[in-house]
This record gives sequence, structure tokens and C-alpha cells, in this order.
Amino acid sequence: METLAIILAGGRGSRLDILSEKRSKPAVPFAGKFRIIDFALSNCTNSGIFQIGILTQYLPLSLNEHIGVGKPWDLDRRDSFVTLLQPNNSWYNGTADAVRKNIEFVKRYASKYVLILSGDHIYKMDYSKMIEQHKKTGADLTIAAKIVPMEEASRFGILETDENLRIQKFVEKPKQPKSNKASMGIYVFNTEALIQAIEEHPDIDDLDFGMHIIPGMIENKKVYAYEYYDYWKDVGTYDSYVEANLELCRDDCPLDLYDKEWKIYTKSEDLPPVKVGKSANISTSLISNGCKILGNVTNSVLSPGVIVGEGTVIKNSVILNDVIIGKNCKIEDTIIDKDTVIGDNSIIGTGDKSIVNQDNPKVLSSGLNVIGKKLILPEGLVVERNVRIFSSSSKKVVPNTHIKAGETIK
Repeated sequence: METLAIILAGGRGSRLDILSEKRSKPAVPFAGKFRIIDFALSNCTNSGIFQIGILTQYLPLSLNEHIGVGKPWDLDRRDSFVTLLQPNNSWYNGTADAVRKNIEFVKRYASKYVLILSGDHIYKMDYSKMIEQHKKTGADLTIAAKIVPMEEASRFGILETDENLRIQKFVEKPKQPKSNKASMGIYVFNTEALIQAIEEHPDIDDLDFGMHIIPGMIENKKVYAYEYYDYWKDVGTYDSYVEANLELCRDDCPLDLYDKEWKIYTKSEDLPPVKVGKSANISTSLISNGCKILGNVTNSVLSPGVIVGEGTVIKNSVILNDVIIGKNCKIEDTIIDKDTVIGDNSIIGTGDKSIVNQDNPKVLSSGLNVIGKKLILPEGLVVERNVRIFSSSSKKVVPNTHIKAGETIK
């Protein structure tokens, strides 16, 4: 085996708040029919990498059910596998600690290279090109890098390279970055170099690639950057999640989901085709299988099984699986999680956008509303802006009739 892929998929994704309340971030639905992790998995199989370990941790059930034996990604063949690995005696305390706690898995398969990926980014990338550069440079470690706006550079691990792309310096989330060449969290290691680097830090509990492994290897090993110029997005906040979903609705969509040469695979449900009623109007939207549209949908993403009643208008929103929306509703700038029912004549997304969420202004301040799963919203409900309504474990009626801007309902 030449390359073993390790996908880090245990993150809670706390900034996704309600969406990651009942599932890990890589398991969050995206672009209608997909999950976020589908992109990393599909990139692997499209790149000819069919041996994959997935490190799970936080609420793994949804992710485990979605991946199964890996059939949608052609990972159930005799010469391929996908292995789901959960922590045994203690939780993962850092990205490199997660690999350390599964180092026997890495040693067992004795591949020449280890490709380490995050399971929560949206992009299409041919990893074989990165591995080919890794071979040509004789690198011990190659890090995928993307140029980001200078004002955003402090959010990333930042690389400084010479003219041959050899990395001279790496700083994790610098306050005053000297470069805007950002690490994408995608690494190709020589397997021996990875094992050695991890075993050199037995006393660091929260072992992290950006904080510990990479800086040490730059001093003692050959570490190179692989520059990537196509679409790549971290959908770690409500705003970026909605933005990335709605970008796919545009005619000039930056990420082509319809490319037959590089398909994004997923576990699909057996649902009937989309039904559009005679009074319906749909524009600039993604509509998934099993949807029934009797109202108007504009610049929105509807996941499988969504029903939209007559006279209802949906704008700039992301609606997840099996949501039922009644008649004559107005829904704007809203995320609605699975299996929720919206009563007739409801208005969601109205009023003042400047009133931030009072409980958690860091996650909700732009005017979006987020409504959790398995809720029943009563007829005539009015929801203003920056409102969070948390999920229920079973169908539960929200007692309010008017939820003011910035409120949180638990």
C-alpha cells in the first residue's frame, strides 16, 4: 500500500451550535443531499486512495450510520477499506494526539505515505498531485497551502516559504502574520517521519500538528508547501455554512457539483422525484429528491423530503431533510434542521438585524435564524432575527407565538 488516508472527523464544531448539537461537524448535511465529510471521502476515492481510517469522537452515531462500510465511495471492495476509529481509554486532546492514539493502526498497514485530512472542509482536490510533488521534492512532510486575504490570515496556521516552496517558518494563528499563505490542514507525511515525530513528544498531552509537530519538523526535516488555488472553504460558522450552501445556487458557482470527471459521492435515500405544483415558482436554488414544492423558493437549498405549502415564500435559506412548511409562510435568512414542522401563516426572519443573539452573540449576529430538529412551530408564529431555537429529542411544540430578535429558546 502506497498511501493510507487518515480523516480527522471527531470535531464538535461548537460554532455551528445547534447544527452540531446532535451530530459531529463532519456529519452536518450540506448542499441538499450531502454531508460535509463526503467531500474528503470523495476526494480520496477520486484520487485513487482506497485505504482510509476515520478518527471519530464527538457524537459519532450519525457519522457511523452515514459511512457504513463505505459502499457509496467504492470502499467496500476487496482491495479497499474504511475503518472507523474511536478513542478507547481517553478522548483525543489535539490533532496529532488523535493520530498518536491510533498509531498502531498506522503501523499495521505500513504504507509509504500517510495523508492526513480534516473531515469538515468543502473542496475538490486531487491528492495524487500533492503526493507526486511530495515525491519529487524528497520531502518528509508536505503541507497544502492556500493564499487567503491578509485580514483573515490570523485565523490560520501561516507558512513562510523560500522560492522552492520549502517552508522556513510556521506560526499557528499569528496575531500579526507576515504572510497570507495559510495551511489547509492537509498533510502528506512519509510514514516513518510521522511516527518518529509523534513518538518524540511523549510528554505533551494535547499534541497538535500546528503547535508541536510541524515547527519541530521544519528544523530537522524537509518540509514543503503544496500551493492550491481552487475553491476551499471551512464551513465552521453559521454565516460561512449558509454562504457556502447558497454559493452553489449561483450560475457562476465556484464549486462544480456536476463535473462527471470528479463526482461527489454520498449515501442516497430512495425517494421519489421532485414535484413542483402549478402555482410554484423556483429560482436560483438547489432542490433535492423527494421535495414537494407548492410555493415559491428563491436562492435557497432544500434537502431531501422537504414539503413547501401553497403561498409560502422561502428566500436565502437552508432547509434540511424532511422539514414540512405549511401554507402562506414567509421564511428568510433561516436554517431549519431535520424533521421540523412549520405551521401555516408563520413569518420567520423579519425585523431588525442589528440585535444580536443575547445568549451567544459570537455565533449569531448577522440576521440569520437557526431552528433545530424535531420541533413543531405553531400556526401564525413570528420569529424576528438572530434567534436560536434548540432541537428536541422527540417532536415538541414550541409554545411561543412571537419570538423577538436575539432570543434563544431551549
